[in-house]
Amino acid sequence: MKTIVTLLFLVLNLNLMSAQKVFANTDKVANNGYDIVNYFTANSAERGSKDFSTTHAGATYYFVGQENLKAFKTDPKAYLPQFDGYCAFAVAKMNQKVPVDPETFRIDDGKLYLFYNDFWEGKPFNTIIPWINNESEMEKLATANWTTLKDR
Repeated sequence: MKTIVTLLFLVLNLNLMSAQKVFANTDKVANNGYDIVNYFTANSAERGSKDFSTTHAGATYYFVGQENLKAFKTDPKAYLPQFDGYCAFAVAKMNQKVPVDPETFRIDDGKLYLFYNDFWEGKPFNTIIPWINNESEMEKLATANWTTLKDR
């Protein structure tokens, strides 16, 4: 059942995702409401709040508190995820924009990478695992693919 729901989500949101620069839900909330600053400051995935939110590049970002909101407003580029918040592995290996599980992330060299972690073809698939197994090559592929994929 979860596989069907995931596939339905992907199909229904394909046009929306392609039209948006940043991965955001139908309410234009980036990263499904998870605080992107919190990945850096607490090394954890935590949902933010509407009470601490701001808009950047057409998407709304939620934060867990005033400190994280202020940090983001001061230097958004320091916290924005790579590949506009789409799955780093999918950008590298599939040359596609794929939604992520905001609780599956990695910070490497001061950069935030997000990953798909759900069922794929009926089996659990966490894309952070193949990414980490060949991180240097994956990063090169994703960076190269992103030059043309980012505007789609």
